[in-house]
Amino acid sequence: MSKVIAILATLDTKAAEANLMREEIESLGGKALIIDIGVVGKPGIEADISRAEVIAKGGGSLEDLLIKPSREISGPFVTGGAKKTLIELIGKDAIHGVVTLGGTQGTSTCAPVLQALPYGFPKVMLSTAASGDVGPFVGIKDITMMFSVSDILGLNVFSRKIIANAAAAAYGMSLVERSITKSEAKGVIGMTNLGVITKGAMHAIELFEQAGYEVITFHAIGAGGEAMEQMMKEGIITAVFDYAMGEIADATFDALRASGPERLTVAGKLGLPQVVCPGGSEHLGILVHEPSKIPAGYEDHMVTWHTPYVFVPRPNAQEQDKIAQNIGQRLKHSTKDTVFLMPLKGVSSYSAKGGELYNPELDAAYWESLQKALPDTINVEALDYSAEDPAFVEYAVKTLIKLIEKN
Repeated sequence: MSKVIAILATLDTKAAEANLMREEIESLGGKALIIDIGVVGKPGIEADISRAEVIAKGGGSLEDLLIKPSREISGPFVTGGAKKTLIELIGKDAIHGVVTLGGTQGTSTCAPVLQALPYGFPKVMLSTAASGDVGPFVGIKDITMMFSVSDILGLNVFSRKIIANAAAAAYGMSLVERSITKSEAKGVIGMTNLGVITKGAMHAIELFEQAGYEVITFHAIGAGGEAMEQMMKEGIITAVFDYAMGEIADATFDALRASGPERLTVAGKLGLPQVVCPGGSEHLGILVHEPSKIPAGYEDHMVTWHTPYVFVPRPNAQEQDKIAQNIGQRLKHSTKDTVFLMPLKGVSSYSAKGGELYNPELDAAYWESLQKALPDTINVEALDYSAEDPAFVEYAVKTLIKLIEKN
């Protein structure tokens, strides 16, 4: 069966480019399904799914929107309709990948559509905006963004090649038969990590794999933890070793690695087994614009530097208390299937003995704050090790496996 690639394009401005993309996919042996998401002008070619159909699925009326055409007004109807259209097509196995093309406006319209699609489903976005900060366009999904270099406006010797490459990328991905929802392991465990606890994370992966489990590791610097929790919602991950809490520390003070408000709540709401460790939450990551200059307000803190532009202070006792309260508040949704493990000799290599932020008094104060803040609905234990100590990691792994097997 030929693979079908959906092409999302504004056919009032990108008709020739969308048509070329279709021809390229067909030349590779695939089929293309063009979906029109334009509103302002008349389509330059006929779509397989018209703009009227897309807008209607989004709860709008093309006739009403054409009275005073505006991308800003039509945007929510187009985005909502395109999401529903693609999700329905995926559910019917009618499409096997999607590729979009556009400038800033088109990319902004297509990004939330692609972000709504499941992990593993091929998503390619050809965009003039792919050379800047692409975080808002990619979000926490596996979207492949490709820089068009030139504007996507008219066909020429250069743009034809770039469009052909994007079409081939989407089609090539559709040929891969691997599934991320079917594992031969006993289960798939999500684990957060930071560079300052990586030794422990590597040991944990080895132990989980020896026990017959697969581990998906997430770099917990903002989007990582949120991506892990989205995979919980999609049923990919069924148990959690939340080893790194730096995202919560930074969220408390609006710092570099800050996560969103849902972070550390999903496993509890879903009732998934989880072991939580406050790894890396004893320090903040703060982006500075003047290299190696300590920001105002941190002159009296213990400090180190991750890079010349990433300043790393250790919060004082009062600030640690706020972090502890934030962790406790987020864990209030969790129950007996959650175990919180506190490594008393340092929650990262920074605060372990010999580390740049080593301070046993602050460690003790942090533990005291956590004991007060953590909900009594979960199990809380303290171990006389550092977070990277093999004995701590081995205990954490055994604890999570017991929770999994009990369920």
